[in-house]
Amino acid sequence: MSPGPPAPHEQPIGVFDSGVGGLTVLEALRRALPERDFLYFGDTARVPYGSKPPELVRRFAWEISGFLLRQGAGALVVACNTASSVALADLHRLGVPVFDVIEPAVAAAAPYGHVGVIGTRATIASGAYQRRLRDSGKRVWSRPTPLFVPIVEEGLWGDEVAELVARHYLEGAPADLEALILGCTHYPYLKPLLARLRPGLELIDSATPTAAAVAGALSGHGGGRTTYFVSGDPEAFAALAGRLGVNVNEVRKVELGEL
Repeated sequence: MSPGPPAPHEQPIGVFDSGVGGLTVLEALRRALPERDFLYFGDTARVPYGSKPPELVRRFAWEISGFLLRQGAGALVVACNTASSVALADLHRLGVPVFDVIEPAVAAAAPYGHVGVIGTRATIASGAYQRRLRDSGKRVWSRPTPLFVPIVEEGLWGDEVAELVARHYLEGAPADLEALILGCTHYPYLKPLLARLRPGLELIDSATPTAAAVAGALSGHGGGRTTYFVSGDPEAFAALAGRLGVNVNEVRKVELGEL
């Protein structure tokens, strides 16, 4: 008699992003749920998402979510702010727990009165962060920072070009800003640079609070394994992940026609 499907508490958790940025969330999830299995999908053939029309990002998120569910995922973490800002209503129809990265980051900003948000053009244009922050009584400053994604995807976070771009983006940020939400999962890799340019500014990213939210809702166990999928070049993904401190042993290439 063949074994049945895994029980819900044993099913892998699917995590996806447009590229390597979601690895920040994945690493926090693995610390919070070390015995759980994960499936990570980086849509590296179609990165970045932030400059694409919302309806296209919704389609990408739906395709990838369906793929991860077919691979056995029992829950989904949308480790992409752009997809979280435009696609959640669709994904909640899938019938599995779905977690986004926006609500946890907003909750982490609760102690601060004047909060900034940077993100892709699509995330900032959606107003997803700004509405929630203003509804909780915050003063809000926001700015799209689209060049940060390709800077990280190209491994240039320590290059002088990253500093020039960051200085440009932070021009005009209010002097009394108390906290800055990094509204893209790629941006935590720029934390040392941003902290140097704006010392004393609290930098909030979604990785740790999102992992805490997932761990609070999902328990269970598996083997502590992570399986990686990408739509682009597996070797390039593994090499960049290694530079980011994430050891990726095997990556499976997924053709777009499989989604």
